[in-house]
Amino acid sequence: MTWKAVCFASALLLAPLALAANTFVGPVNGPGVHGVGASQPLNVDDEPPPPLDMEGLKRRLAEKGLALGSPIMIRVFKDESELELWVQKEDRFELFAVYRICNWSGALGPKLTEGDRQSPEGFYSIGSRQLHRTGRWRRSLDVGFPNTFDKAHGRTGSYILVHGGCTSTGCFAMTNGVMEEIFALSEAALTRGQDRIQVHVFPFRMTLKNLAAHAGSPWAGFWIGLKGAYDQFEQTRIPPRVDVCNKQYVVGQAAEGDMSDCVANVSEVSVASARLRNVNRVARGRHTRRARVARRTVQARHARAVGRNARQAYAAARAARMAAHARRQAAGLGGPGHARK
Repeated sequence: MTWKAVCFASALLLAPLALAANTFVGPVNGPGVHGVGASQPLNVDDEPPPPLDMEGLKRRLAEKGLALGSPIMIRVFKDESELELWVQKEDRFELFAVYRICNWSGALGPKLTEGDRQSPEGFYSIGSRQLHRTGRWRRSLDVGFPNTFDKAHGRTGSYILVHGGCTSTGCFAMTNGVMEEIFALSEAALTRGQDRIQVHVFPFRMTLKNLAAHAGSPWAGFWIGLKGAYDQFEQTRIPPRVDVCNKQYVVGQAAEGDMSDCVANVSEVSVASARLRNVNRVARGRHTRRARVARRTVQARHARAVGRNARQAYAAARAARMAAHARRQAAGLGGPGHARK
């Protein structure tokens, strides 16, 4: 039995249990039981997403004083399997919805190497080039792993997405219906002027209680470094500035002092842009071939037209000469037996 068949069978067996436990794929803290996919079982990965109710989405935004196209922010909590989506309202961000993550892979802790099937943790950002409209996950977000911090620690990987479906090899699978809504909100924000969407990925909600419960983890020190950004956003509801100083995350005002050993924390976009460049290259190649064929067709038609016109002109001139010769013979000019006067 192939792995796809195993996944499909597992989804069918687990769907009733998931529904009974209220593990739905719609917003947890959004429109309640009327959310996207709230009454649906876990989607098979290749199942087409249900059509997005754009008017319903706009209405839910308006109920909270929010608007489609406003800047957004995303926070992910792996242990709770929740994705928060925040929308800017005036100078602060308001929580719009909490979506249940259908699947993420690995354990609590950061992603270390390409192929370790581990979902990352840290601070990332998404620009317009990281919106994926082609490939298997056609409406997905590339979070931009590895970022500056990851590279400083020699961590490798690529193509870490927030996507649809319910399988993961390092990504965050949201189911197809939920992903339609997340993608629509992200696309609208970037299209209408937001430079980059901040994506903060935490192992769990960074409370003192949770940190104490995981104090024995080898990643406890790394997680304390994530808590600064978590706390600042909780207090201000404004995505904080994050830099990397001496291979450590430094948040907000702390990064504005001695910046000699600090660099901006930038997400990797080469994977998404390379794929898009390849798509564009193919498209340009097709366009070039079409243009070349069209140009040759026009040239051939022009050559045929020139030849046809030349033949017609020659035929007309020949007919004129023959007509003139016939007129001269009829008038007796130079014909046989002509007597001079």
